[in-house]
Amino acid sequence: MIYIKELSEISLSRMSGLRWTDIVEIIILAFVLYYVLVWIKNTKAWSVLKGFFVIVAFILIAAYFEMNTIIWIVQNTFGVVATAVVVILQPELRKAIDELGRTDILTSILPFEVGRSSPEGRFSDKTINEIAKACVEMGKVKTGALIVMEQNQRLTEYERTGIDVDGIVSSQLLITIFEHNTPLHDGAVIVRENRVTAATCYLPLSDNMALSKDLGTRHRAGVGISEATDSMTVIVSEETGKISVAYEGKLERGLSGDALKERLKLIQNKPETESRKKILWKGRSKGEK
Repeated sequence: MIYIKELSEISLSRMSGLRWTDIVEIIILAFVLYYVLVWIKNTKAWSVLKGFFVIVAFILIAAYFEMNTIIWIVQNTFGVVATAVVVILQPELRKAIDELGRTDILTSILPFEVGRSSPEGRFSDKTINEIAKACVEMGKVKTGALIVMEQNQRLTEYERTGIDVDGIVSSQLLITIFEHNTPLHDGAVIVRENRVTAATCYLPLSDNMALSKDLGTRHRAGVGISEATDSMTVIVSEETGKISVAYEGKLERGLSGDALKERLKLIQNKPETESRKKILWKGRSKGEK
């Protein structure tokens, strides 16, 4: 009890010397730390950070067991490693600085996104139905399509490679965009919430050697964007008319319209369907009939 009393007295004495500028400084540092963590989480810097933690853990183990050679190497290569990290993350750093200059600071601190907290979820049932309807219709006439559904990770860098659309999602709009010989048919469409934000967007191709050799550029692009981001991509084959879904680097082929709706509902993020996320996206959970 005496120890606790002494600690409280020390804390009170320090608090009495706290200035208003110290409070402002804490708020500024909290904001900077929050913004950096959000940026790291939404880019591939998150993977680099996890790798960094593994390296730090390895160095601490080496220091604990007095592995002098490893410690000497770390001490003499620290500057090179720091430079290498900056070079590796150069595109993300440039993009972060660019977005910082164009973003409303208060909005980024308090991101009250109505669509994410509304009963509709990330996008509405109508949007799901319109996408499924368009894909089924395009599949019947073998019209190729590539539709990327954005989740938490923003796809702004891919939108910039295409043409702004900003139209409400409808089957007519999607069919018109992907119609043969139209200016917007080549490339991918990006959907954010209930709107088509951009068309003719370029996507990264997957270098996964396990993918079937008969898959073309459209399918490899769909898998590639699902590997690089948390998005879900809907693909309609121009050769077979079959509907496929790429998610988390995996490709599921030959889906029906109803099956496509079920896949899209997995990322809809409706409050009442939150528990559905625990179900494997490729099928039902074990023991379920």
